[in-house]
Amino acid sequence: MSAQTPMPDHDEVLAAISTVIDPEAGMNVVDLGLIYGVMVGEGRVDVTMTMTTPTCPVGDYLREAVRDAIRDAFPAVGVVDVELTFEPPWTPDKMSDAARVKFGW
Repeated sequence: MSAQTPMPDHDEVLAAISTVIDPEAGMNVVDLGLIYGVMVGEGRVDVTMTMTTPTCPVGDYLREAVRDAIRDAFPAVGVVDVELTFEPPWTPDKMSDAARVKFGW
């Protein structure tokens, strides 16, 4: 990236990722607690995310959607890596307050 195009910060990346809606839940992946980590480095963004279950039928779609959301928001980022993990396993306590309210938890 050139000096004129600064790298996004952690919160800007999360804002971009929050545009990705889980079609099964009807809520964004950030509020669902599926994003475990965001690292912004020189010319790259690395995301660690999970699914609610290892057999989630939309897992590949969500992973690509997160990658695309970052690339669309920050076209100057050279590398976007989205790693899927199931450690620790997702639990409803990872959801935001807004998600808990939506689902009545």
